[in-house]
Amino acid sequence: MRVGIGLPAAVPGVDARRLGEWAAAAEEAGFDAVGVIDRLVYDNLEPLTALAAAAARTSRVELVTTVLNIGWRSNAVLLAKQLASVDQLSGGRLTAGVGLGGWPDDFIASGAAQHGFGELWTTSLETWRQVWAGKLEGMSNLPDGRPGLLFGGLVPAAYRRAAVHGQGWVAPLFGTATLEQGASAVRTAWKDAGRSGDPRIVTGRYFALGPEADAVADEYIRHYYGDAYFEFARADTLTTPAALRDHLTGLRAAGATDVIFYPASPDHDQVSLLAEALAVSRSGVW
Repeated sequence: MRVGIGLPAAVPGVDARRLGEWAAAAEEAGFDAVGVIDRLVYDNLEPLTALAAAAARTSRVELVTTVLNIGWRSNAVLLAKQLASVDQLSGGRLTAGVGLGGWPDDFIASGAAQHGFGELWTTSLETWRQVWAGKLEGMSNLPDGRPGLLFGGLVPAAYRRAAVHGQGWVAPLFGTATLEQGASAVRTAWKDAGRSGDPRIVTGRYFALGPEADAVADEYIRHYYGDAYFEFARADTLTTPAALRDHLTGLRAAGATDVIFYPASPDHDQVSLLAEALAVSRSGVW
């Protein structure tokens, strides 16, 4: 199983100038990837910008979005160029997990329609392929298969999309039963599509470590999810080394191939505390 750590780009009040240091420390500690999550109407950094900062300070780790929301990023050519730019800056290390996005405020603020998503997916995927293959005049082409794509979503069409168009599927950041059910559905869709090998099944969990871990986790999860989803998200937020290790074992049993742990705290020592808790090796494999 590959283990990554999230950048604190969605932790309110983070010193954005230290994101590069965080990414460099993650690579040095042996993590396999650094990740970002996505919101529009929230006190977070734009995720591709955050990954560009990480790319500049690293040379090995995969750069992952779990997920980048395309529902309100309606300019497919612009998004394709942004993704290509991060991929080029990193030397081909970007894997874009993409989904529609589920926060109503983000759609309202952007003026994006909350319907017609089937057509949006079709148009976006075709446009991205054209841009990355250099078929639009003036656009640089990328090597085949770059950037890597993963797909989120909890409906049969999403599982088929992950199987046909991507490397695999991104599960939500909480809910082991949802992970297990989705992983099984994606693997079935993968075989039905005639794909060889196995799909990647990527998920994430929130964590905080240290003396005030529970209080830090409570504050962050409530701030991000509000009261409506606090209980569900907090139940899978991990605050002790033993809980991290046990939960990681459970995620692997449920079908995950990759896990990214997202910090509830911007403190730099969270990188070393997580690496120590999981005994992450320089091989990047747990």
